[in-house]
Amino acid sequence: MRRPALLLALIVIGLLGAMAAKAWLVPLPAVRMEPAADQFNVHRAAARLTDILGDEQPHPADTPANDAVRARLIANLVEIGLKPEVRDTLACNELHKARGVTCARVRNVVVTIGPAAGKQVLLSAHYDSTPVGPGAGDDGAGVATLLEVAEVLKDQPLKRPVTFLFNEGEELGLVGARAFLADPLSRNVDSLINLEARGVTGPANMFETSEPNGAAVAVFDRAVKVPVANSLATDVYRLMPNYTDVNSYAERGWTTLNIAIIGNETRYHSAGDTIAALDYRSLQHMGDQTLALTRTLADGVPAPGGERIFMDLLGTELIALPLTVGAALLAVLLFGLGWRAWQRRSLGRPLLAVVAAMLASALLAWAAEAVVGLIRPGMFWRAFPLVAQLAAYASAIAASLGVLATLARGIESERLRIAFWLMFVLLGAGIGLVAPGGIIFFLFPPTMVLLGTLASRSKRGAERSAALGAVLLLFLTFGAMLALLEDLLSNGPIWLLAPLGSLILLPVLIEAKPVLDELTRRRALASAALLAIAGWAVAAAVPAYSADRQQHFTIEHVADGRRAWWSVTNDDAQLPQAFKAIGRWHRGELPFSERARWLTDAPVAGGLAAPAVQVVGRQGSGAGRRVSVRLLPNGASSITLIAPEDAAIRSGGIGAFVRPVGRGSSDGRYTLRCFGRSCDGQVMDLTIGSARPVEFIVLGWRPGLPADATALVRGRPANARPQYAADSSLAMSRVRL
Repeated sequence: MRRPALLLALIVIGLLGAMAAKAWLVPLPAVRMEPAADQFNVHRAAARLTDILGDEQPHPADTPANDAVRARLIANLVEIGLKPEVRDTLACNELHKARGVTCARVRNVVVTIGPAAGKQVLLSAHYDSTPVGPGAGDDGAGVATLLEVAEVLKDQPLKRPVTFLFNEGEELGLVGARAFLADPLSRNVDSLINLEARGVTGPANMFETSEPNGAAVAVFDRAVKVPVANSLATDVYRLMPNYTDVNSYAERGWTTLNIAIIGNETRYHSAGDTIAALDYRSLQHMGDQTLALTRTLADGVPAPGGERIFMDLLGTELIALPLTVGAALLAVLLFGLGWRAWQRRSLGRPLLAVVAAMLASALLAWAAEAVVGLIRPGMFWRAFPLVAQLAAYASAIAASLGVLATLARGIESERLRIAFWLMFVLLGAGIGLVAPGGIIFFLFPPTMVLLGTLASRSKRGAERSAALGAVLLLFLTFGAMLALLEDLLSNGPIWLLAPLGSLILLPVLIEAKPVLDELTRRRALASAALLAIAGWAVAAAVPAYSADRQQHFTIEHVADGRRAWWSVTNDDAQLPQAFKAIGRWHRGELPFSERARWLTDAPVAGGLAAPAVQVVGRQGSGAGRRVSVRLLPNGASSITLIAPEDAAIRSGGIGAFVRPVGRGSSDGRYTLRCFGRSCDGQVMDLTIGSARPVEFIVLGWRPGLPADATALVRGRPANARPQYAADSSLAMSRVRL
């Protein structure tokens, strides 16, 4: 009895070790210490970034801080030997995937190298930051990369012109990109490389392409030596609420590649997004790719070539197939594995057991995360995400062992094997209906298994060898993708990793089922339960936050006429004891936001006048009426008009930049915002598709807190900082239009 128990324990330990080590499957090239003149010099790029960011203060668009950043950016371009131009525009852009329009005065910096004529390659990165952090990663890394690529290519013979766009206002709603689309220079562009970041570490992922993607994938495959990309990620990204400048550029149909760093999201949009935190290996990877892609695109853009599915193999090769070929191969696998499953009587209880194992993995991990969350509210995994991830994978192993020891008791591994791979291909087909790019991950391992079943008729052991080889290939491909997904799920839910991880873990446990069968059912279930409990107990015991990975903790003072609140958003964790002496806190919402937060009454701060709007024009009546209002921020850094979700706002904007509203979302409130010092006195035009008056909240935002907030700031935990929103003061008024 002891020998099978020990062997099973070693298998479980090995599986958890493999899941912990799968991040090593994602390549991150070493920093090149002595680059040649024609190679990307990460040290020079980092030195320029250090100079441009200066004191590393937040520098949102249309602020004195961003003026200083822009001046240093221009000085660096001149030092390289280039002649940059500044395009000054007050522009507006729709909020992609949301209901709204945002406006700001932006100063795009552009410079072109290469021949004077020909279709242009555009390289784009934004030099503004959010109001809460210095933006060394987002998007200082992109700015530094563009500067270094310009340095390397400026004196080299190029077949086509290359334009470098350092745009302003991306963080406000892609305003700089919209301004560039109105620039005559944009009319001669046919290809784009956009650089972004959602963190400060990890490889530079190619996560978005133009549609159809054939030309972009061909360029990427030809140019990049260390590719990190897959078509499942590009498809999933399109379904997410996130957006970058590419969302605006997409309307031109340019051949597009979007590249970003996504490791350690806890520093993203926070004061932790510093040069010291930026991994130079990540900058090296971004720079090498951008330089190689620029050289390739400067030689010309290939024909579109339809839609491709693709994935990298350990960063060494990009495997790409036409989508039609992938779909056809998937259909063959469905038929072949379905036929083999019918022959082996694997379509009944064996298939049910495999599906039950996956569902049980998700349910067990979800329940465990919920229980730990009740004990430790907030993102308890933030400091040590690997511990919580391994707890989720331990849940997947435990649930699978439980099902194999009960529902699958007495079923041979051969029958379960075919049932699993049939279920795997069926899952791939289902994913393909929503994200066709995901098909690529469901082709090669089951092909190996199907060929193994055919070879087993003449060679004993061929099927088992093929199955083990398929599991290894699955780990090398799907495991690498899962490592990247862990970064994207840094804010949870962690339990979702359990069913995904079970796709790698379950086939190994099926092959090891003879070992499990030697244990009694009771002992197998007890071992599974102990494994899950131990995993989540460790996740619950480790610190939730650290100096490197801090808690999201933003404090705001919000005034609405004669009433005011203190507002705290902090990962939904409990408030520190010091805060409880300040007021009676409760979970609630503010008039302008549906996000739950901690609230308590606050004194009305003196000297902070509420913003207002002044009606200066009306046209039409009933549906389709147009209203023009003058913006009066009254000292606020931004002014936002917020309308209820039934207000039927059709468009909004300033001057020539009146943009449609609501195309990206069918629900939610409407927001029309102007950010920066240039908003004062501007006239915003609104088209309202309703005859009845609409009541707007007029919201003014200022960075910083009133003096009364001193105790709150001092009481903030040591390993906590504002993220996504800065500590700030907000004042509201209302107007009917």
